[in-house]
Amino acid sequence: MDKPKRKWGDRKDGRLLRELDAMHFIVPLIYPNRCDNEAYIAETIDLTNLNAYVAKKNEEETDFPYKMFQLIVCAILKTIMLRPKMNRFIANKNVYQRYKYSASFVVKKEFKDESAEALAFVYAEPEDTLESIRAKICKQIRGCRSDKLDTSSNSMEILNKMPRFFAKFLVWIICRLDEHGWCPDFLIGSDPYYSSVVLTNVGSIKLGSGYHHLTNWGTNSVFCLVSEKKLRPFFDAQGHAQMRDTVRLGLTIDERIADGYYYSKTLRLLRRLLENPELLELPLSEEVEY
Repeated sequence: MDKPKRKWGDRKDGRLLRELDAMHFIVPLIYPNRCDNEAYIAETIDLTNLNAYVAKKNEEETDFPYKMFQLIVCAILKTIMLRPKMNRFIANKNVYQRYKYSASFVVKKEFKDESAEALAFVYAEPEDTLESIRAKICKQIRGCRSDKLDTSSNSMEILNKMPRFFAKFLVWIICRLDEHGWCPDFLIGSDPYYSSVVLTNVGSIKLGSGYHHLTNWGTNSVFCLVSEKKLRPFFDAQGHAQMRDTVRLGLTIDERIADGYYYSKTLRLLRRLLENPELLELPLSEEVEY
């Protein structure tokens, strides 16, 4: 994805927004911390169509079966691409439009208490579809489950082996660099808190969806928890209930990047994509009705 010509005030990962209205210019100045400006939204998704879609796809796919989580990653990336304010971030009291579209998540190397974790990072392009996003996820997961450390984990290991006083001093310097967007890629290359959206699939470890905070470190403005699948009742106009397979998404958003109306339409689009998964076969940049 080509970056526009960089101007004074821009960062390497985002363009300074100079055309903001007065409210969105002032808010970061008086509310500078991301963790103080979290909006939490819980969304329940009917999985009837998604389950049927995955089952049909897996009739022929055996090497890397389709999973609900892959479709959720793709749907969120498409949503962010079509709703560009969701790809904004605030740093050093300024609002930026992120250049790239990315999703990150943690991969457990093995389902054991003592097993290590690795950081996965997926970049999306406008022409990507579900197939290409799945291929990128597959590549990331295989890399994470190998013995090779990702760049951010490797940097943390180096700091962990240093004398404590020196490591703390270096982290203080890194935090100052972070404020201005000067952190080198060898430190943050796979850091999930520099992505458009961080996802955690707590359903894979049999947990229900809940709240997860944002951080003042990094540039991430959207965090998504994916819960365990669960049967829930759906009622028709006559009050008759039907049990359907569902998943609950817990979304924590930096409320300073947009307004409630924008978030409402964004969630409507995300629900539309997940309840009609064939739409994910379209390029991420292609508009859909919702």
